[in-house]
Amino acid sequence: MPLELKRPIIFFDIESTGLDTEADRIVELAAVKVFPDGSREERCKRFNPLIPIPKEASAVHGITDDDVKNEPPFYKVARGEKGIAAFFRNCDLGGFNIVSFDIPMLKKELERADEALDLTDIAVVDVMRIFKKMEPRTLEAAVRFYCNREHEGAHAALADVTATVDVLLAQIARYQDLPSTPDGLDKVVRHPESVDRNGKLRWAGGEVVVAFGMHKGRTLKYLAAEQPDYIRWMIENKVIEDASHVLGDALIGRFPAKES
Repeated sequence: MPLELKRPIIFFDIESTGLDTEADRIVELAAVKVFPDGSREERCKRFNPLIPIPKEASAVHGITDDDVKNEPPFYKVARGEKGIAAFFRNCDLGGFNIVSFDIPMLKKELERADEALDLTDIAVVDVMRIFKKMEPRTLEAAVRFYCNREHEGAHAALADVTATVDVLLAQIARYQDLPSTPDGLDKVVRHPESVDRNGKLRWAGGEVVVAFGMHKGRTLKYLAAEQPDYIRWMIENKVIEDASHVLGDALIGRFPAKES
């Protein structure tokens, strides 16, 4: 069944220098505008972010400083009758994980260009959220998918644990590139730039930065010099238990180097 549209919808994806909408910049924007008559208009443009692209970001999207050094900055393409802001105006939006990342990033970049992304009275179709809604990530769903059976005794502790073991073994058998060691399985589900298991500390530009809260985007080196009490607060409240040694080292001026 085709999409039933009353106005155009734009499906878009952003590649950037990082994940922080305040500090990072867009380096590529790809968009497909679908009109109510079924016709499409495609755009794909790269931008000079005017800040270095970290090697970690380039490793994800393949775009380097050299690739965009002769491209225009975002703000120059955002304005005007044929600019990005005009292209997105009065359109519904669609994409994969756009609610959490692409929309906030685009909105911030347009604001820097003295333009706006008006989200009033438009629909946002996040395909990732639909995926999670239609394919629940519950233990019952996992047993059904991987083990081809119903999960009998759901929410009884022993039955749940036994089913979890069965699902893991089925996953290892199904995905040939999935590690079979606990250490490997632990690492494969982490964000590639995470320092700790929950990604509250991440690598960016060769340094460890805080990826949450009031100091999001700040390096540990900066915090150790300017806001050491915040690091002490993280240690005392066990905010990052599996990497607390990194915080302790930062307070005495010792900072980790990322393994190549």
